[in-house]
Amino acid sequence: MMPLALFFALLFAFSLVSRRLEGTIVTAPMMFTAAGMLMFPALPWIMSAGFNKNVFLRLAEIGLVLLLFTDATRTELDTLRSIGSLPVRLLSVGMLLTIAFGAVVARLMFPQLSVLEAGILSTILAPTDAGLGQVVVNSSRVPLRIREALNVEAGLNDGLSVPFFLFFIALAAARIEGGAASLTQFIGEQLGFGTLVGLTIGLGGGWLMGFARRVEWLADSYQQIGVVALALLCLAVSEIVGASMFIASFVAGLAVQVGFKDAGKHSVEFAEEWGQLFNLSVFFLFGVLVVRDWPQFSRAAWLYAVLSLTVIRMLPVAIALMGAGLSSASVAFVGWFGPRGLASIVLGLVYLEQEMNLPGEPAMRSAVMVTVLLSIFAHGLSAIPAIDLYAHGNSMIAAAEPER
Repeated sequence: MMPLALFFALLFAFSLVSRRLEGTIVTAPMMFTAAGMLMFPALPWIMSAGFNKNVFLRLAEIGLVLLLFTDATRTELDTLRSIGSLPVRLLSVGMLLTIAFGAVVARLMFPQLSVLEAGILSTILAPTDAGLGQVVVNSSRVPLRIREALNVEAGLNDGLSVPFFLFFIALAAARIEGGAASLTQFIGEQLGFGTLVGLTIGLGGGWLMGFARRVEWLADSYQQIGVVALALLCLAVSEIVGASMFIASFVAGLAVQVGFKDAGKHSVEFAEEWGQLFNLSVFFLFGVLVVRDWPQFSRAAWLYAVLSLTVIRMLPVAIALMGAGLSSASVAFVGWFGPRGLASIVLGLVYLEQEMNLPGEPAMRSAVMVTVLLSIFAHGLSAIPAIDLYAHGNSMIAAAEPER
């Protein structure tokens, strides 16, 4: 119980100074990851006391399900249209090239990885986490169009990367087990059932909530609870039918708006309050695991992490934004602020849970952990200096330019 007590003590202490830390380089993920790492002296006691990785996985899954559902519910087509094609470029060409470049570099740097393992690794590290760059997307000194592009990209690329992730895993499993039947079954269950579960819960739940509010059966205080219950229902039903809970929650978040247009408002309110409890607990436990696995982090893992956060991310972004008319400073700014966080942690855990025992798993685990660890601190510490530098350059940009 000591790790739990320390976590809640830290959570309380952080809440006391949370307003003072807003807008500073000190982010909540940095604090809780560092706190987990500082538990190094107690690590042998924690492991002997029965550190349960299944509990960690379940917390992480709940956190990602809520994140995917929330991101989907707050996605508005009008917002996408109002900021032009930047999110579309980042979510299509940018994300696909990031996965492709990441796989090529992984294959070159880790010879023990197969092509499929390299694809799994690059897909795990493709999603970005807006929570790690919250200072950027909230800063009025960054042009609205750039902020919205980064926010929408982070909100949708985790959900869009899941099908690629599941597809690569299915191919790897089919190779081990042999035959195309297992591949077809896996894709049908994970993707097909996941989409069906999401549509059913999202459309049905949204219609029922909309109807209940129209006839004044639904109390205002329970609207947030009802919306969050739909996200968690996706998780539970997916477990029962063998579907992907991540696909289901993302699809449900998009579909629930058809019948209940205020779903985004209530899900975001929950994510900004109670949802943080799940997310911060994941970063805290991630810090504990980082210290445990630190001796296995190779030079290749550190180098791949640096490349993942720079070239593998920034080059696809530059290609995707060609012809958009943005300044080189804007392209570099968008390219740099693609932090890796919760989604990469959870997808990495989900992959390891498959227990396929592929020869490249140790290298993949190290690469994911080092990349996320480096991103948590590098993006947090660089946010305000980068905003200052970017804002200074932007002061010379005319109001008619694409950034405006």
